[in-house]
Amino acid sequence: MSAYRCFDVTENDGVSVVRFRVAKIIEDHWINQMKEELFRFCDELAGSGNVVHILITFENVDFFSSAALGGLMHLDKMVKRVGGKLVCCSMRAEVYEVFTITKLNRLFTIVNSAEQALRMFAAVA
Repeated sequence: MSAYRCFDVTENDGVSVVRFRVAKIIEDHWINQMKEELFRFCDELAGSGNVVHILITFENVDFFSSAALGGLMHLDKMVKRVGGKLVCCSMRAEVYEVFTITKLNRLFTIVNSAEQALRMFAAVA
């Protein structure tokens, strides 16, 4: 997999764990970069024949703009289209608030920790 500027990726039992490098995803430049890289990453996973299970951990994110949510919504559709699953975890209260205000906490699976999310993926495997 190629390197990404906005996040790091590790593998854990068939799940791609995405950790954002940027603490404040609020500027248009970073939002566009994040979307481009996440979409490319998903396409690379799907193109390699792997099951597309993605865990996005927000542990390093202090602020997440509502403008960035559109990118995550599109990523979720991409993942579901190829039979995969997207889970988010480790959100600070301020970040989770963006999801609740927009009611997107109903669309996304959001859990407290990466461990909890990985157990969810293992249960459906």
